[in-house]
Amino acid sequence: MSSLSLAVRDSSTMLRRNLLHARRYPSLTLNLLLTPIVLLLLFVYVFGDVLSAGINGGGAGRSAYIAYLVPGIVLMTIGGTVVGTAVSVSNDMTEGIIARFRTMAIHRGSVLIGHVVGSVLQSIMSVVLVGVVAVAIGFRSTDATALEWLAAFGLIALVAMALTWIAVGMGLVSPNSEAASNNALPLIVLPLISSAFVPVDAMPGWFQPIAEYQPFTPAIETLRGLLLGSEIGHNGWLAVAWCLGLTVLGYLWSKAVFQRDPK
Repeated sequence: MSSLSLAVRDSSTMLRRNLLHARRYPSLTLNLLLTPIVLLLLFVYVFGDVLSAGINGGGAGRSAYIAYLVPGIVLMTIGGTVVGTAVSVSNDMTEGIIARFRTMAIHRGSVLIGHVVGSVLQSIMSVVLVGVVAVAIGFRSTDATALEWLAAFGLIALVAMALTWIAVGMGLVSPNSEAASNNALPLIVLPLISSAFVPVDAMPGWFQPIAEYQPFTPAIETLRGLLLGSEIGHNGWLAVAWCLGLTVLGYLWSKAVFQRDPK
């Protein structure tokens, strides 16, 4: 059997293992998924009328704020989902299963690949569920073409891939699952200080650079442009650059730690 065939076979096995594990222990995934749904409902029905005053010059109304809010919630959903990946990787490293895998005749990279592919699939499924809730409360994207929807899906998958590799690295360096959850917390916090809830130019002047020059804001603005027809500008290239950079960084970090860590 060729090296590529071995890698594909073992990675498929690890992917199946991780998906079965997620199915048997759904509480973590459910808790992480409920957070963006609760935030979506909270910001729409509690804060929506107030925050919509900062959209499109004020007085945009709740429906316009739902359209503005959903792209940010979608990316926050991905950030929350991959926190579970960091915890799962940390559990594997600390509970001895990785040490057992090291003694077996399997492709070493398949362990991480299984986690990454499983996490991306879970992120996409979580986004679909959040999207269903968003449509139920009034979100519409009637102007987006099929090509723009395809590009939006590709961006979501790219963001999920980038954040997953970073989460894998965080899980590998964490001594336990609690530390992994804490280390991955920025993946949930960063969307809160981006343009997810209000425009950057509506924020205090000293805070605007923090919100603007971070990974989530370009991705959110690009997703808004694709789904709602707003101006994308340079955000598309920035979003792709951030995703590719974080993917490479997370992959190299995870690979280096996994190869040297004997836990």
